Amino acid sequence: MAAYIPIITLNMGRNETSVTIFTLQGISDQPEMQVIIFFPFLGIYIMTLTWNLGLIILIRTDSHLHSPMYFFLSFLSFIDICYSSSISPRMLSDFFLVEKTISFLACATESFFMAWMGLTECCLLAIMAYDRYVAIYNPLRYSTIMHLPICGKLVAGAYVAGCLGSLVHTIAGFHLHFCGPNIINHFFCDIPQIIALSCSNTFINQIMVFVVALFFGLFSFLFIIMTYVYITVTILKMPSAKGRAKAFNTCASHLIAVTLFFGTALSVYLHPSSANSKPLDKVLSVFYAIIIPVLNPLIYSLRNKEIKAALKRLMKRGKFPQ
Repeated sequence: MAAYIPIITLNMGRNETSVTIFTLQGISDQPEMQVIIFFPFLGIYIMTLTWNLGLIILIRTDSHLHSPMYFFLSFLSFIDICYSSSISPRMLSDFFLVEKTISFLACATESFFMAWMGLTECCLLAIMAYDRYVAIYNPLRYSTIMHLPICGKLVAGAYVAGCLGSLVHTIAGFHLHFCGPNIINHFFCDIPQIIALSCSNTFINQIMVFVVALFFGLFSFLFIIMTYVYITVTILKMPSAKGRAKAFNTCASHLIAVTLFFGTALSVYLHPSSANSKPLDKVLSVFYAIIIPVLNPLIYSLRNKEIKAALKRLMKRGKFPQ
């Protein structure tokens, strides 16, 4: 039985215990499986850091990629690095621990940074959809509308909005009283799982979490869908088949990334949680928190001729220094 450290407090003339340490159940509750799956997850984390950092360096060093689309893509890679790093190092160390304990403060900190990066990614994906809309719907004014100062302000706004949303998200989960069970049925400090452990009335807190998920997740997703409806209509009106194919190709990677991220994240946070749904929630969480950050640089690179050309130029400079 997982232990917790109690603090005795006086409340209306009776003693209560307050949980100060949580215990994470982990990805699997079978010890032999923990060691087996350690190496695949370690490889995924290393690839996440390598591929995303490599994409950032490539975009920053190649002048051909100094455009708004790649400016946003470099920040998406940075978010994926931070997002994965807020979970993976501690998760990897937990594979070798029998009791995966985490302090109340560390749990709140992990939850805050995870939510911050996740909500910021929702905003950034919406901004990237708007960028594609302007490029296709109004290409002659694209450079004047999406100039660097505006792009910088949009990215800064995404980070600020994500931080504020995360603050609400974290307060909703940790501004509660915990006096009983302290086992989190997850591999990270997930807010719905935290709220479920509280001894307090959690109705308002659940509403707060739902509203944040609704505003950042569903509204961003609906904005992206609406944007792509306009993009599709505009592309279909193009007289040239080659032009239509090129326009669709520039949007395909972003649309794949949006579908994967929002499809899994919204499935976790916008449906009622139950005992039967928890294993599925854990699988979906692995996908959007661990797998997607390593897939994004591949999704945006494999179909992108400009990135492939930039990589060839970089390799050529390395092989034949001038």
